[in-house]
Amino acid sequence: MKETELLFEAFGEMIYVVAMSDGVIQKEELAVVEEKMQGHPWGKSLKWSFNYEMKKSNSIEDLYKKVVFFCRDHGPDPEYDFLLDVLRDVANASSGIDEKEGEKIAKLSNELLDKFTNDLDIINAL
Repeated sequence: MKETELLFEAFGEMIYVVAMSDGVIQKEELAVVEEKMQGHPWGKSLKWSFNYEMKKSNSIEDLYKKVVFFCRDHGPDPEYDFLLDVLRDVANASSGIDEKEGEKIAKLSNELLDKFTNDLDIINAL
């Protein structure tokens, strides 16, 4: 398997991690994932990886560590910008819920996104 394909599979895992950061994937988050994957050259690998994780229900903490380790091993890549855009959109997609729950989801998702952004800054600096 090409390393590029593995990178996008890791992206699918990270998108799953952000979507699951509140314990449940919202239909609005799924819609964002669908929209972002359409037309992207590696959209099928991303979607496959995301769907695989949905079926497996692996620990989001373990998946997060796995993705960060892979990205560190992979090194800097311009595609990280695409991933961060998708993660931000997924984190902000939970509009179909009440305000209190929305604030909790946004906080969890944004904390995770900030942590991953910091990790990517370190990776890109290598």
